[in-house]
Amino acid sequence: MNLIENLKWRYATKAYNNIKVTEEKVDQILEAINLSASSCGLQSYRVFVVSNPEIQKKLGNDSYNGQISSCSHLLVFAAFTDVSSTYIEDYIAMTEKQRGLDTGALSGFRNGLHSYFSSINAEQKALWAAKQAYIALGTALIAAAELKVDATPIEGFNAATIDAVLGLKEKGLHSTVILALGYRDSEKDYMAATKKVRLPLDEMITKVY
Repeated sequence: MNLIENLKWRYATKAYNNIKVTEEKVDQILEAINLSASSCGLQSYRVFVVSNPEIQKKLGNDSYNGQISSCSHLLVFAAFTDVSSTYIEDYIAMTEKQRGLDTGALSGFRNGLHSYFSSINAEQKALWAAKQAYIALGTALIAAAELKVDATPIEGFNAATIDAVLGLKEKGLHSTVILALGYRDSEKDYMAATKKVRLPLDEMITKVY
């Protein structure tokens, strides 16, 4: 199975060379993100693709992760700060249109969403949205591995810096996790030739029949 072999190949790349990932491959990863699982289908996050070295350098300020500035493309997963009633209404309208349904056909679903999000506070909404971004991150990692593009998921960044540089607060977003894309520098990356270490399957997995 190619998927398993490609996942064995991938690792959190520590050093990148200067080869750029083609826009075609980046677009395929982005499409995979857009097709990722998402609770209620709401896609409560947005992805910013940064390939400008100067902007990458700014985003990497105050971070020990050099991959932010040295990678080919940096994906910033920015979660919603709020899941508003307006967003829910727009999402329901889009769903009804794309599925060829009559207006109001999803009123039960619509009401359920309004009820849930009106019952939780702002902090809970932001956390819920952030968790959805992490699901998409997992999809992006798998897609990158399938395309033999190296990737590094990163939490060690200054969120305030990234939010400010990309103007996320004004967009109702907050940076949650970022993903560096590129190609490994096998000479500089001490992890490039290191054996992948994982628990034995029988220790990780419990099958309940």
